Amino acid sequence: MDRFLAGFELRDIDADGIRIRAATGGSGPPLLLLHGHPQTHATWHAVAPRLAERFSVVAMDLRGYGDSEKPEGGERHVNYSKRAMAADAVAAMRTLGHERFALVGHDRGGRVAHRLVLDHPDAVSRLAVFDIAPTATMYARTDKAFATAYFWWFFLIQPAPLPERLIAADPEFFLRTHVEGQSKTPGSPSPELFAEYLRVYSDPATRHAICEDYRAAATIDLEHDAADADKRIEVPLLALWGAKGTVGRTYDVLATWREKALDVRGHALECGHTLQEERPDLVLAALEGILSTEFAV
Repeated sequence: MDRFLAGFELRDIDADGIRIRAATGGSGPPLLLLHGHPQTHATWHAVAPRLAERFSVVAMDLRGYGDSEKPEGGERHVNYSKRAMAADAVAAMRTLGHERFALVGHDRGGRVAHRLVLDHPDAVSRLAVFDIAPTATMYARTDKAFATAYFWWFFLIQPAPLPERLIAADPEFFLRTHVEGQSKTPGSPSPELFAEYLRVYSDPATRHAICEDYRAAATIDLEHDAADADKRIEVPLLALWGAKGTVGRTYDVLATWREKALDVRGHALECGHTLQEERPDLVLAALEGILSTEFAV
């Protein structure tokens, strides 16, 4: 059983040759939850059990994160492209018997979700993304304010092993500074949850994989995005963001997603970056609207 997601079962899933760790629970229409950096599937601890009252919930560790497999980055970081990570998610859900599902992604998980719905449109019934604007948009509109607040977007993409070795000097300090700088809610995350994030972050293979994720985002992912610049997400999309966070202060979040999708709704929540940890009650209320319509199967 999962010690963070009450009532969930932990399992390793073969996703077309990549081992993916996931927590599964509940019954009903399938719903996939994808975490961000530096979190794991445990970030959904306050919302997943509630969602499992109505849905078959799958909370994955993305490749390279948590207890999922951490392959080498490959040429041009291809193994950490959002295309590869999205393929993991689709394969894992199919292994569990879910051909079509609702999808919620926070931070990096939202970027994987964006690529997934473009590459596998028939697999997704509806989509929610938390505290992101599209990756290509954020890079294209980078200014001093954004680069200062999100410095790791430019630090982690430096050639190996520069960021890996610098973080290795004091992983806990780097992780704590990152998490506490993004959360605007006292006590979030809890000491137990931070200890879980630190457990996996203490693994050099995890830190290298995270850097590869960001390197891919700044290179091959942008190429994939440019090739699909004319594509639009056709399923309903909910965008939520933290009113106290960088994304909401820097971008008109709904406008950025209306450049990428046909049916966009959403609003800010009174919190920082990690909505599902800081304001799970508001997240559940917001998801109710987009998840309440009967799922297509």
